[in-house]
Parts: sequence; structure tokens; C-alpha cells
Amino acid sequence: MSSAYWLTNVRLESGHQIANGVITGTKTGSFHLFIQDGNIEKVVSADDIITDDLPQKDAKGLLGLPSFAEKHCHLDKTLLGDRWRAVTPTPSIFERLQIEKEVLPSLETTTQERAEKLLDMYLKSGVTHIRTHVDIYPEVGLNNLEEVKKALQTFEGRLSNEIVAFPQHGLLRTKAKGLLREALRQGAGFVGGVDPATVDGDIEASFHQMVELAVEGNAGIDLHLHDPDYLGVFTIKRLAQLTREAGLQGKVAISHAYSLGDIPLSQAEEIAELLADAGISIITSVPIDRKFPPVGLLRKKGVSVAIGCDNIFDVWSPFGNGDILERAGRLAEISNWVDEQPLAQTLSYITDGKVPLDLEGKQVWPQVGDDANIAFVEASCSAEAIARRSKRVATMFKGDIVSGSFKLGEK
Repeated sequence: MSSAYWLTNVRLESGHQIANGVITGTKTGSFHLFIQDGNIEKVVSADDIITDDLPQKDAKGLLGLPSFAEKHCHLDKTLLGDRWRAVTPTPSIFERLQIEKEVLPSLETTTQERAEKLLDMYLKSGVTHIRTHVDIYPEVGLNNLEEVKKALQTFEGRLSNEIVAFPQHGLLRTKAKGLLREALRQGAGFVGGVDPATVDGDIEASFHQMVELAVEGNAGIDLHLHDPDYLGVFTIKRLAQLTREAGLQGKVAISHAYSLGDIPLSQAEEIAELLADAGISIITSVPIDRKFPPVGLLRKKGVSVAIGCDNIFDVWSPFGNGDILERAGRLAEISNWVDEQPLAQTLSYITDGKVPLDLEGKQVWPQVGDDANIAFVEASCSAEAIARRSKRVATMFKGDIVSGSFKLGEK
């Protein structure tokens, strides 16, 4: 594709429709975007006449939204591309880990092949950035990391990525510190962790190793915390304290954090303030089988919150389709966000905070200088896209169409 061209007839949100002081809908208009070297350099009304001879690509009036970010996936775990199998029930996480150790090496497909299947699904759903966890433990060494990196290389130029060196079987329990250190040297940008109390059996020792590795490797931390109630809350408080002491503010995330959904809202408010102060973000998969963090409250308190799909057909779950927009719709539905503005703002949980309109109805995306990373959907506005899980027609990454097409009948 030319490094400079006009993307014409893109439908963008331009303001709120208001009746009797109530937001009743979203105004949209047709715009032309000037794309150069992967960036949006101009945004003009479709009524303006283009006078230069640069190439033009017609978006056919599709709604443009900031493309999506998947903040929690496991490219090395998915069974996509292999034979169907349901999940074998187990009484504890340790039995599940053993099953995983046995099943994954026995598959006829490679980790790279399965990871590429999932990456392709993400592109089709509008995702252009992923954070993937990669299991690191003695029996597998760095093989998963190597395979996932090959898959990501296949998709180079089509999406961006972050890698978490993830001690799924326990950082202390499998003595994986050295392997994680090497994984950071080989391209991982985050140190992972799992339930320091119940998997590792020692909150202090587990956290100190995580923090040491993160500081030493100039990396972030992404802790998977499933522990419920006050055990989970205690763990969160301790991580917040260590984050501040180590100067890791803004580089730490807690995935799941179910305990924040188990405690009274008044106590969740206190923890939210601690998280905001420590710059710790929360990533939720919006489960339907248990309580999860009060997303709206956290956001109100200044905590960065994101959604991730997590399991996509693996030995942990037979479900999941890699559609992060569907997961955002689930959050809105469970939260009873049924009116226009809350529905529209739900988009921010899957776009790294980017939304077309701010709370006052001012157009804030796209802006000149933004990356031309856009999901094109069959919807009238963000609210409809969230509520109806609208069809993604094309996905653009840095000015290039990386999935789908604007041409009728093409994919």
C-alpha cells in the first residue's frame, strides 16, 4: 500500500444527541482520513473536496472505532486447529496443571500452528494488540516462548504484542526463577505469577522473586490472582506496597482479582484507592460463573481496567471464540449498562482507554498523529457495537488492512 493515501467515507461519532437534558443517542458524520506512514495526519469532513492525486480507499460508510486490545490470552495453551476435546473435571488446580503437562506435548499440531490460528481469529475480531502469557516451567523450558515468538513473527506488521513469562505451575513451586530471567532476556516484557499463597505457598518469597526479576529486567508484573475474599485482598495490599517500594508504579497488573468482587463495595473502594496510588491495573475476563471486580467503581477511582478473553478452547475451558467485543458486551449486560453513554464508554475497556467521544460528547478519537489502527464495524455508533456485538468488516493496523475488506464479497 502507498505510504500516503486518503481513507474516504468513514463514519465517525461527532457528539451526543440530547433531549430534555438526557443523552438519547449519538451523532455521527462522514469523514475522510489522510493516512501517511501508518498515522492519521488529517481528519476532514466528507463534504470537503480532495484536490490532490493521492490514492483513495473507500470505507463505504462503515463505522470506524479504535481497534481493540486483548490484554489476557494464552497463545501457547489453545487447542485451536487440533481435534475437539471437552474438559476433564478435576478437584483442584494442581490436577489441572498435570493434565495440561500431559496433553500439550501429545498434540499432533505445533504450538506455533495453534497460536497462529488464534491470532488470525483476533485480527478478524478487530484486535491489533495482544498481551500473551507463555508458560515457563522446567519440563518445557523456553520452548513455548520460542514457538509463540515464531507465531508473532508470522503476524509482524499486522498487530503489536507484549509477552508475559508466566510460571503457571508456580514460581517457587517449580523453582522457575532462572528460566524467567532468561525469558526476560529473550524478549518477554513482564514477569508473571500465580496465587502466591495457594500455589506457591509463600506470599512474601513469591512476591520478592517477582519484584526482583522485574526490577532487574526492567520489566512489568502481571499476577494472576484467583484467591478469594480476604486472602486475595491481603495479597493485593501486599503487592501494592511492594510496587511502590520498588518504583514499579504503572508497570504492574493483576488479572482476575476475584476477591475484589467478594468483598463489600465500601471495602472495595479502599482497595481501589490503594491500586490507583500504586498504579496497578486490573484485567478481568468477565466470568459468568463467579463474582469479579466492580469495574465501574475501579474506573471511577482512577484504576486502569481492561478486559481479556483468557481461555480460548484449551484444557481449562472448551469455550471462547476470541471476540473481545463480545466480552465487552457481556460486561455491559451483567453491569446493566443499558443507556447510550455507559454502553459507549464500555468500549474503553478493550481499546486501552480510547473512545470516540468523551463524557461531555466532545470528539476525542481519532486525533491527528494517532496510529491508524481502526476496527470497521457495521453499526451506527459505539453503543450499538457493544450491545449488538456488531460485525467487524475490516481491521486496520498502522494504515494497512490486515483482515477483511471494504469490497463486497471479499474477506
